[in-house]
Amino acid sequence: MGLSSKMEKLLRGLPSVSAVLECEDVQHWLEELPRASVGASVQGAIAQCREQIVGGDMTEPVNLHAVLALAEADLVRRSIPSLRRVINATGIALHTGLGRAPLCEAAIDALVDGAHVYCSLEFDLTTGLRGKRNAHLSDLLATLTGAEAGTVVNNNAAATLMILNTFAADREVVVSRGELVEIGGSFRIPDILRASHAKLREVGTTNRTRLSDYETAICDETALLLRVHPSNYRVVGFTESTSIAALSVLAHRFGLLAVDDLGSGALLDMNAHGLPDEPCVRDSIDAGADLVCFSGDKLVGGPQAGIIVGKREHISRIESSPLMRTYRVGKLTLLALEATLRQYLDPETAIDEVPSLSMLQVATPELVERARKLTGLIKEVLPGANVYESSDVGYAGGGAMPGKELETIVVQWHPEHAGANEVVSALRGAETPVVARVRDGAICFDMRTIPESDFDTLIVSIDTAAAETETGNADGIGLPVL
Repeated sequence: MGLSSKMEKLLRGLPSVSAVLECEDVQHWLEELPRASVGASVQGAIAQCREQIVGGDMTEPVNLHAVLALAEADLVRRSIPSLRRVINATGIALHTGLGRAPLCEAAIDALVDGAHVYCSLEFDLTTGLRGKRNAHLSDLLATLTGAEAGTVVNNNAAATLMILNTFAADREVVVSRGELVEIGGSFRIPDILRASHAKLREVGTTNRTRLSDYETAICDETALLLRVHPSNYRVVGFTESTSIAALSVLAHRFGLLAVDDLGSGALLDMNAHGLPDEPCVRDSIDAGADLVCFSGDKLVGGPQAGIIVGKREHISRIESSPLMRTYRVGKLTLLALEATLRQYLDPETAIDEVPSLSMLQVATPELVERARKLTGLIKEVLPGANVYESSDVGYAGGGAMPGKELETIVVQWHPEHAGANEVVSALRGAETPVVARVRDGAICFDMRTIPESDFDTLIVSIDTAAAETETGNADGIGLPVL
C-alpha cells in the first residue's frame, strides 16, 4: 500500500544530512567529536524521524531542532562506555551480572604498576631463555592448597574442559546424576563433557548416589571419576552423596583419576570465620583428589580465572595440551591473581583485605551503623522522605553457598511521587548507575555491598532519580548534554 500524500509531504520536508551538519550547533560538536560519529548520529536521527512518519506516529512537519535533539541524545549515549561503574545495592557480593568480586587494593596496585610496562611474562630472568607464564603462580598455588602444582586458565568452565579433554577424550567420565548441573549462562556439565570429547556415564539418582554406583559403572573405557559441586542449588531431605575421599580411594584402586570440580571453591575454612560452609580446596587435595578446579573470581576474590591444582605430572600434561593456548590468561589476569592469592598467605589478612570475603563476614552492628548513616543522608536531600532501616536476608551469589541466607540490614525507601519500579529504573539510568532490589513497594539498599565510600555518589544518584521521576522525566539518562 502506497504512502498518503501527507506522509510523502512530511518525508520530503525532512532535512538532509548535509543541511544538519552545516548548523552552528553541529559545528560545535565537530570541534570536539569525530565527524564520522557526528554524521552517524545525524543520519540515525533523520532515519528515526522517517520511521515515525511512515509508522503514523509523527503527523506534523519535522523541524531542525527536533532532529538536533535526537542526534544530540544519540551522541551522548555513544560517548558513554558500555562497561560502567555501578553501585551494587543488591547485597549479593558475588553478583555475576555486576562483575562478581571487586578486586583487593593489592591487585589494583599490581595492575596499575604492571599494565603500562613490560614484565617477565614468558621470560626467565635467570637463564635468559623463554619461560612459562603460568609458572609464576604454580608454587604459590601449591603453598595455599597443599597440591604439588597449579595452573590457570580463563574460567572454571575452561578448567573443567581442559581436564576432561586432556585425560578423558573418547573415554568415559563417571558423574553422579545429581551433579549434572547447569551453571550460569546456560552452560551444562553434559555440554562441557561433549565439547571435551569425553563420554558421560551418569550414575545414581538425582538425590542419592552411593559409592557402589560408581564402582559398578567402572569399565575398560573409564578414564576418571568426577565430582561436581552443585553450585546453584541444593537437594535436601532423603539424600546421599559420595565424598571425594571415598571417590579417590576407589579411583586409585582401579588406576583412575579422581577430579573435584568445586565451582566457587574456598582457600580458607569459611566456618572458622563465621560463614556458611563452602568446600575448601586444601580439603579436597588432602582427601586424595588428583586434580581440583575452581574459580578465581568468586570466593577467592580475584579476576576471572579458572584455577587447576593437583599432581605435578597431571598439571604438566594439561599445560602441554594444544588447547592450553586457547584458554590461557594474559599478564593483567596473572598480575591481579597473584596479588590476590598472596593475601591468603595470612588468612586474617585475606578476610580483611579481599572484598568478597570482607563483605560476607561483616558484622551486623556495622551494617546497622552504615544504614543509620545512609538514612540520615537521604533525609538531608529528600526531607520528609519515607526512609527507614530494616533487617533482611541476602545471598553470597556466584554459585557460592547456595541456599544459605545471610542476615543483613537494608535501607528501605518508599518513593512518594512514583512507583518503586519506576524509581529503581531511574536509578539504573543515573550518571553512576545504582542496581537495587524492590520489596513490598520499597527500594532496598543493602548495606552488605555498599561501603561508606560510595555513600556520597549514591546520594547524588538517589537525588537525581527522585527529581526525574517527580517531574515525569524518568526516561532521561541522567547525563550531561554536550
